[in-house]
Amino acid sequence: MAENLYESDDLLNQYLLFHYGRPEEALPYAFGPRDALNFPVRCVAECLDISAISNEARALDIGCAVGRSTFELARYCRRVVGIDHSKNFVAAAQKLQQEGALDYPVKQVGDIYTQVTAQVPVDIDRSRVTFETGDVHDLRPDLGVFDIILAANLLCRLRDPRQLLSRFPDLVVPGGQLVITTPNTWLEEFTPRKNWLGATPHTSDPLDALRLELKDSFTLTKVQDLPFLLREHARKFQWCIAQATTWQRL
Repeated sequence: MAENLYESDDLLNQYLLFHYGRPEEALPYAFGPRDALNFPVRCVAECLDISAISNEARALDIGCAVGRSTFELARYCRRVVGIDHSKNFVAAAQKLQQEGALDYPVKQVGDIYTQVTAQVPVDIDRSRVTFETGDVHDLRPDLGVFDIILAANLLCRLRDPRQLLSRFPDLVVPGGQLVITTPNTWLEEFTPRKNWLGATPHTSDPLDALRLELKDSFTLTKVQDLPFLLREHARKFQWCIAQATTWQRL
């Protein structure tokens, strides 16, 4: 089950590297797709209209994993909530919020690991951030509303992505921003085929499928390709391209 996958220590360490790894740790070669590094930071810096964020803004990072984008949102927002279904991920994010750093192993090959440290940038106010576990199919009703919501690489890992999309109108204030990134890696181990968005024959493409779900409450303001790189070990990587969309609440 997906829950077990995202509770594993191996995946936790991969995501800590994905979120916090220095370039020489995440891609230890002089060649390769360096523009795919720092994806969680780019989800905020390249997708949001930073100039439109007020000093008192409230943000939600849904499917926050180990929290790098959540901290990045705190550069611009007064309060940021990060929610993830994985207790293991949230525990790591909470330790980073409390202590600012977390040691973890990076796999080199087989059973050989190197110890490195995940660090929250010192110029980020960690007190603005809180993390909690939660099921995005059943978000607690007292979350409130947000000026910004980020849902990064989450949709194609949900049992029912339309259920989450239907909640966004109630969670985003008028004029607020919603950022969705997804590599559209639809797999039946996570999402029943009937719930795939624009990924089966005789359906619209994924972008049109998103437009259809959000058109009554949001205007699409930006579409871009956002590459990212996941390191499994020193000689194996996943290079992926997320479709990133930015929406404004009507």
